[in-house]
Order: sequence, then C-alpha cells, then structure tokens
Amino acid sequence: MDVLPLLSCLCALLLASAQAQAPRHCESPPMMSGSFSVMETNGLFNSYGKISYDNFGQKARIQQAGSSNGTNFNMEVLMLFSKKVYYEINWTKFYCKKKALDVSFVPMQVPSDAKLSGQAILGSSSSWGMGVLVNTWYGSLPGNGTYSTVFTEVGCIPLTYSAYSPTTGFNTLSTFNWVIGNVDPMAYIPPFFCPQIRADETEAPSNFFQIIKDFAQNVKDEASSQ
Repeated sequence: MDVLPLLSCLCALLLASAQAQAPRHCESPPMMSGSFSVMETNGLFNSYGKISYDNFGQKARIQQAGSSNGTNFNMEVLMLFSKKVYYEINWTKFYCKKKALDVSFVPMQVPSDAKLSGQAILGSSSSWGMGVLVNTWYGSLPGNGTYSTVFTEVGCIPLTYSAYSPTTGFNTLSTFNWVIGNVDPMAYIPPFFCPQIRADETEAPSNFFQIIKDFAQNVKDEASSQ
C-alpha cells in the first residue's frame, strides 16, 4: 500500500480545515439595539448611552441621558442616511437642529481592509457558557492614525473600537447589551419640534464618526454648563 498519497490527502484535508476555521471578515445583524460607552484619551470624561441601528433603512439613533449638578439632560442624534440628513436633539430644552449628512452608509462590519490581530476567549473555555470567542482586527486611519476593533466570532457582534491619531490620542468605544432587532419603529421619526425645512447647507456634510465625536463633545458641554 502506497502511504504517500494517503499522507498527501491527509495534509490537504488538514490545511483545508485550518483555512475554514480561520476568522473571516463579517457583517453584523442588520437590525440591532444596544448600549455603549466612550472614553477619551485622558480618561477624565466618559460618555454612556444607547444606540439603535437599522441596516435595511440605513438609519441610526444614538441617545444619551444623565445628570450634572442635580440637573438632568437628555440628548440624541438621529441619522437618516437615505435622506442625507441628521438631527441633533436636546429633549431637555426641546431644541433640534437639522444638518446635512454624508451620503455614504457603511454597514456595521469588520472593515474589508482590516487585518487579523488575533483570536481569544473572553472568560474561560473550561465549560460551555463561561467564555466568548472573539476576533481582534486592526488597520490604518487617515493622518497617520490606527484603529483596532473586536467582534465576536459567532454572530459578528461588535464589542470595542479603539482609534489613535497623533492629534487626538486614543479614544475607545465599547458596546454591550446588544439585542437583535429594533423594538420601537418610532425611534427613527424626528420629534415634532424638529424643523421640517432643508438642512443647513452652509455647513459641510458630516460623516458617522464625525457625528459621534461632535455628539460626545456636545454632551460634555451640556453637562459642564449645568
């Protein structure tokens, strides 16, 4: 019996199995709701809130509520990519501003150019239910920046996103308590006090990440002004 062909077949099967098990770029479920926290470089300001995401309708909503010096604040950003607009909403002051939005919509996913950093188990692999298998990816950002992001192997659920740039330093976005689907269809309808006129065209259209950054700063300014 010729053993060499059998060994060759075995090696081919092992190689194919290893390739099949290698983490792959993935896309998150099309409709999700969850919570998030954002930490700035110096760690002196943390931002917490909730996020709703609708890939089908190309919509996203970010809410944030809290209190400072005994006064409550309730703010949110509603992004309607299909209409190329977004709303900055302050429920405490019943204030709303309509702005132009970048036309591009990027599904929640591992970036296509991201490289695999490694795979790990959060928790323990000693028994079922004690840990979660996750993949860490990394890539480059404009202006000599870098990023890393963590997604679960099963379900492609986003967990963390960390970005670094020489000008702003490190910023980390963490998400948790995700559920599949959106429970409130009214979540993506602007409130009655939002303007129905066209967005302010004097300002350059914003993209998703710029909106997140501006929103965090607005919340910080609102909290400090109380």
